[in-house]
Amino acid sequence: MYIEREIHSTLIKHIGKKEYTIITGARQTGKTTLITRIYSKMKSAGENVFYLSFENPEVLNDINEDPENVFKYSVRPADPLKAEGKNKRVILFIDEVQYADNPSGFLKYLYDKYLENLKIVATGSSAFYLDSSFKDSLAGRKRIFILRTLNFEEFLHFSGRDDLSDVLKTMRAQPDYISLQKNEMLEKLAEYMVYGGYPAVVLEKDYDEKTERLKEIKNAFLKRDVDEAGIINSNAFRKMAMLLSAQTGSLVNKNELSNTLGIDNKTVERYLLVMQKCFHIELIRPYTNNLRKELTKMPMVYFYDNGMRNALLKRFYPIDVREDKGQLLENYVFIRLAEKFDVEDIHFWRTTDRNEIDFIIDTGMEKQAVEVKFDCRHRKNKSFERFSKDYPDFSFQTLSYDFGENCLQVLKL
Repeated sequence: MYIEREIHSTLIKHIGKKEYTIITGARQTGKTTLITRIYSKMKSAGENVFYLSFENPEVLNDINEDPENVFKYSVRPADPLKAEGKNKRVILFIDEVQYADNPSGFLKYLYDKYLENLKIVATGSSAFYLDSSFKDSLAGRKRIFILRTLNFEEFLHFSGRDDLSDVLKTMRAQPDYISLQKNEMLEKLAEYMVYGGYPAVVLEKDYDEKTERLKEIKNAFLKRDVDEAGIINSNAFRKMAMLLSAQTGSLVNKNELSNTLGIDNKTVERYLLVMQKCFHIELIRPYTNNLRKELTKMPMVYFYDNGMRNALLKRFYPIDVREDKGQLLENYVFIRLAEKFDVEDIHFWRTTDRNEIDFIIDTGMEKQAVEVKFDCRHRKNKSFERFSKDYPDFSFQTLSYDFGENCLQVLKL
C-alpha cells in the first residue's frame, strides 16, 4: 500500500513546469517509490509518460554512448523548432540519474534540444554525486527537491495514527492546547527519537525488526555510498561517523578528529562533506557579529535522522533510561527547525565565558533564540540575558520534552 508523502503534491505541481524536476535525498527515503507512484497515476490518466532506471546496465550503456538513445525507451518528442513541433509533451521518469557518465551533459543536451516538449523527472541517491556532476550548465534548467526521512507528522501517518496527527496540528496551531492524548503523543515522540523516520523502519511493527532494518540502512550507507564516493579508508570513515553520532549537538573539532583517526585535516573535511551530501548530517555555524567574546569558528553537528544516529552508536534502548536523551531531543528540535527554516538561517551561539544558546534563528524577518531542556525544571535564562544585551530584537523560548508551565513542549514548535 502506498502512503503519500507531504512532498507529493509539490512535485505534481512542479511537473507542470518547464524546468526538470530532480529528486534527491538519502538512500531508503522512498524516492523510487515516490516517482513510480506518480508515473503510474499519470499513465493511468492518459499522460504521455515513460519510465526507466539507470541501474539497468543495458540502459546505462546506451545513454553513455549517446543521449539520443534514451528514446529507445520512450517516444521521441517533436523538434520544437519545426512547425509541427508542438505535439503532446513527453514526460520521462528516470531513476538514479547520477549513474550516467555525464548526467549534467545528458540533461542539458535534452533540455536545450527539446525545450518544453520534453519534461524529465529524475531521482539521484545523493547530492554528493549530483553536486559534482550537475555543473553550472544546468542553472535555470532544473529544480532540486530533497526527500528526507519522515517528519514527525508523517511518522504518525505511516504509523496508522492519523488521530494523533490531527492532535499534533491542533497543538501547533494553539500553543496553550493540552490534549487528553498527550501521553500517547509523548510515547510516539519517544519512539520517533529512538528509531527515526526511515519509511521501512516506521512501517515495521516489531521493534527487533526495526533495529535490524536500521542496521541494514546504516551498513548500506557505509558500504555503497562510501564506495561510490571513492573513499579508500572506509574504517576511518566508519569511526568518524560513530564519533560524530556520539557528539550530536557538540562542536566539531577537525584537528581533534584528525588526531584521533590518524588522518589529515583535508581528509576529515572530505569525510564531513560526504556525510553532508549524503543527507546524514548538517554542520551549523555559530551566530556572531564578530564580537570579541564570540570567538568559536567550529561548527556544531546534527543528524537528519535519529534512527541513523542511534544505529551508528548501536543504542536502541528506551528514552527514560538513556544518558543521551537530551541529545536526542535537541537533535529532534534541529530536524523540526530544518523543516521550518532554511538551514543557513539556523545557528548556535557560544562565548568564551561559557554563555551558550542551542539554536539561533535569523531569517531577517524572524529572529528567535531557542534553548532545549529535556526537563523544564532545569530552565535557565542567564545566557539569554547575556545574548539579549547584544541582540535585543530576538525572542526567547525554552523547549522541553514534557509539558510544563515555563517551557514550550517541543511538539508545539
